[in-house]
Amino acid sequence: MSESAPAALPATLLSLQQALQQLCAAQPQVDVLPLQQLWALLQQQVSELQRQLHDQRAIFDALPDPVCLLDEQGTVLDLNQAGTLAYQRSRQGVVGRPIHLLNPDLPPDHLQPVWDELNRGHSYQVEVTNMRSDGSRFPVEVHSAAVRLSQQRCIVAVARQLTGRWQAESHYRLLMESIDKGVLLFDRQLRICSANPAAHRILGLENLPRQPAGDNDHHWMTIDEHGRQLSREQWPVCQAFRDGRIIPSTVIGLHQPHSDRLVWLSVTNVPIFEQGQDRPQYVYALFSDITDLKRDATLFERAQSLAHIGGWEWDRSTSRLYLTREAQHILGRQPPPEDMQALLDCLLPASQQLLRDALEHPQQPGFEIELQGLGADGRCFWIRMIGETVAGQRQAHRLVGTLQDVTERHRAEEMLRLQARTDPLTGVLNRDGLLEELARRLHQGQRCAALYIDLDHFKLINDVLGHSAGDQLLCLAATRMMTAIGNRGLLGRLGGDEFLVICATENGHELPEQLARALVASFTPAFAFGPQRFTVTASIGIACSPGHGDTAAQLVQNADVAMYDCKKTSRNGWCLFNQGMAQRQQDRLQIESRLRQALEQQAFGLVYQPKVDLRDGRIIGAEALMRWEHEQLGQLRPDLFIEHAENTGDIVRIGNWVLEQACLQIRQWRDQGLGLLPVAVNVSYRQFAGDELLAQVQSALNRHQLPGHALELEFTERVLIEDVPATTACLNALRRLGVRLSIDDFGQGYSALNYLRRLPIHGLKISPLFIAGIPENRSDMAVCDAIVGIARSLELAVVAEGIETAAQRDCLLQLGVSHGQGFLFAAGLSADRLGARLRQQCSTPCPDRE
Repeated sequence: MSESAPAALPATLLSLQQALQQLCAAQPQVDVLPLQQLWALLQQQVSELQRQLHDQRAIFDALPDPVCLLDEQGTVLDLNQAGTLAYQRSRQGVVGRPIHLLNPDLPPDHLQPVWDELNRGHSYQVEVTNMRSDGSRFPVEVHSAAVRLSQQRCIVAVARQLTGRWQAESHYRLLMESIDKGVLLFDRQLRICSANPAAHRILGLENLPRQPAGDNDHHWMTIDEHGRQLSREQWPVCQAFRDGRIIPSTVIGLHQPHSDRLVWLSVTNVPIFEQGQDRPQYVYALFSDITDLKRDATLFERAQSLAHIGGWEWDRSTSRLYLTREAQHILGRQPPPEDMQALLDCLLPASQQLLRDALEHPQQPGFEIELQGLGADGRCFWIRMIGETVAGQRQAHRLVGTLQDVTERHRAEEMLRLQARTDPLTGVLNRDGLLEELARRLHQGQRCAALYIDLDHFKLINDVLGHSAGDQLLCLAATRMMTAIGNRGLLGRLGGDEFLVICATENGHELPEQLARALVASFTPAFAFGPQRFTVTASIGIACSPGHGDTAAQLVQNADVAMYDCKKTSRNGWCLFNQGMAQRQQDRLQIESRLRQALEQQAFGLVYQPKVDLRDGRIIGAEALMRWEHEQLGQLRPDLFIEHAENTGDIVRIGNWVLEQACLQIRQWRDQGLGLLPVAVNVSYRQFAGDELLAQVQSALNRHQLPGHALELEFTERVLIEDVPATTACLNALRRLGVRLSIDDFGQGYSALNYLRRLPIHGLKISPLFIAGIPENRSDMAVCDAIVGIARSLELAVVAEGIETAAQRDCLLQLGVSHGQGFLFAAGLSADRLGARLRQQCSTPCPDRE
C-alpha cells in the first residue's frame, strides 16, 4: 500500500506514449490504429488499479486501532491514520524506521517469538507500552498476524489501547471496596478466590479459606428459606456452574453450629466464561444481608398464618399482582396468580363478576366482599377480600388489601343447612337435599359430576339376614364411601341401596374417575355380620356437566343409565356415560313399551327344541322357547327382551301366556296320536315372587286335562335366594301336582348349594357355557363332572344344554349324562315340524307316560 507506486504510474505511461509516437515517426508504414487501441486499454487498466489502491488505502485508514505493516526485520512499511493520531507522528516520519521508534522498550530479538507463533499458523498477542512523539507512554494490546506482499513476508500489527480497560478495572476495584453488598469469586473447586470488604464484614471472614466450600462444613451449614439443609448440589453457586446461567435473588441461610449464628442472604450467582470455553470457570456471588428483614417477615407471616389472612397489592397500570405467602396458600394455586386475571380465574363466575364490579369503581374509598373459588385440587373455598387505594394515588393506580380464608365459617353454615336434608338411616343427604345441592351448584356455573352407585347383591343380605342386617349394611357402606370420598365430593342416598355422589369437575373427568376407583376399592373387604361374611360390591355410573347434561335431573338420569350399563356388563366397577348408553336406554324403553302391547297384538310365539336320549337320539321331551315377531325388527330372541320384561314386571303376564300355550300344544300332540310329550317351560323369579304361579299351573293343567308330569318348570338359581321360605312352599306344592322341577343353567349363577339340598327339585340342567368347552377345556370338564356328581349324590336327573358336536355328546355320555339338547339334534322347531319328527320316530302313537 505504498503511495509512491500510484504516483509513478502516469510517468510510466507518458514514457510509453512517447515511445509509441517515435515508433510511428520512424516507421511510417506502421498502422497507428492498433497502437491507439492498446494505449486506451492501458489507460483503462491503470485507472482501475488507481481506484483499487485508493479504496484499500481508505479501508486501511478507516480502522479505529493503530495498524503497522512491518517487514521481516521490523522496519515499518506503512502506518494507518489511527496510528499517526495515536503516536502523534506523521506517516513519513515513521515509514522506513524500525518499530523501536514506537516502542523503545522492545528487546533486540523481540521478533523471534513473534515469527515462531506466526510460522505455526497462529496469531501473536502481547501487552506492551508504546510512546508518542512527546515521550509520553500508553499501554496497548498488540495482535500480530503474518501476510505476504509482493513475495515478501510481512507482519500486520494491530495495537488496541488499554487505557479505558485499566481505568475500568480501577473503578471496579473502587466499587467492590465501597459497596455494601458482599461479592465472592468462586472457582470450579468452589474455592473462594477473592472477597470484597462487605463480604468479610457480613460473613466474618478473617482469611480466605483455601479448602473448597463444603470441606469446612462445621463452619457453615447452608439452608433454604424454609430452614431445610441444602446438599452441595443444591447450592445456588453449584447450580450456576452446572447450568451456566445466572441464578437470581435466592434466599439462603448460613448457620454456624458452634456459635449458633444464623445469617440470611439474598444471593445472585453470575457465571463467568473464559474465551473459548463452554463451561463457566468462575462464578461471582453477589449477596445482601437480609437477616433483620427475614426475621420481621417471618414474624409477620406467622401472624398472617395464624389469622388465615394474607395481603395483596395490584398495580392497575401494569396489571401486576403481588400476593404474600399466606395469600398464595389460601388460593392454593401453583404457580400463584401474577395478575388480576389469574386471580379471577380462581373464582367461580358469579364471584368473578362481583370482584370486577368492585375493581371497576376506583373512586370508591374501598370494598369488602366475600368470594367463592376452586382450588387446584377441585375443593371449594371462600375468601373475604378487602381492598383500598394507596394513599396519595389520586387516580387509584394501585390497590392494596387483605385476603382472609372464611371457608370454615361457610362450611359450618352449609352444614347447618344440610342437616335438615339428611337421610335418617345413614346420616348422609337424602334425595331431595342432594338434588337441590346439585341444582344449586349447576346454577352457580360450577362444572359438576354425578356418580350413581348401586350395591350389588344387597338383596341377598336383606332377604337372608333380614331388614335389620340390610339397614346395618347400608350404614356400613355409607361410612366406607364417605371415608373414600373425603372432602372431594358430597354423598347422598337416593333410596334403597342406591347412593349418589356429586363433585366438581373443573379439571375434566379426572376427579370423578378417581372417586369411582376409591369407592369400588372401599367395598373390597367383606362385610361381617356375626360369624358370617358377605361380599358386596358396587356398580357406578358417572355423568359430567355440561357434556352429559345441564340440569340435575339430566345428570342423575344419565348417571343412572351408565350405572345400569356397568351392572349389566361387569358389576364391581364404573362406567362413564356416553351417547351409546343413551341410545341403548332409549331402545330398552321402546322395547319395554312395546312389550305391553305384544300380547294383545299376538306378536309372541313358541318354538320347541327337542330333548333327546343321548344314547339313541330318540326325542323324550321338548323345551318351549319364546319368539317375538316384531313388525319392524323381525323375529327377536328371548335374550333380547326377557330381561326388560322382568324389569317392568310384564314377565308375569308373559309367563302365564307361555304356560297356557305349552299345555295347549301338549294336548294337541296327544290328540294327534303322538303320545304325551313332556314340555319344559322357563319360569322367571318374578313369577315365584307372587302367589299366582301355583294357581296358574294347576289351572292350565286342568283346562287341558293334562297330568302334572306333562309339564316341567325350569328356573334359574336366582329363585333360590329371592324368598326361600315362600319358594320352598311353592315348589313343594308344584311337586305334589306331579310337575317336574329343574334348575336351568346350573353353576352359572349364584350356586346356592346350601339351599339346593333342601329344595324339592327333580333335576339340573348344565349350562351351555360349560358344554362349549368340553372335551378340550379341563376346567369345563371338571365343572361338568362336579355337577354330575352333585346330581348323582342328591338323586337328581341331569340334562345338558347347548350340545353342538358329536365329541361333546360322547364326552357327556362318558360322564354319565344321558339326556341333552342342542343344535347337534335340532334348533327350535315349530309345533308342526316337531310333530313330524315324532311321527317319523314311531310308526304307532306313543303310549301315555302317566
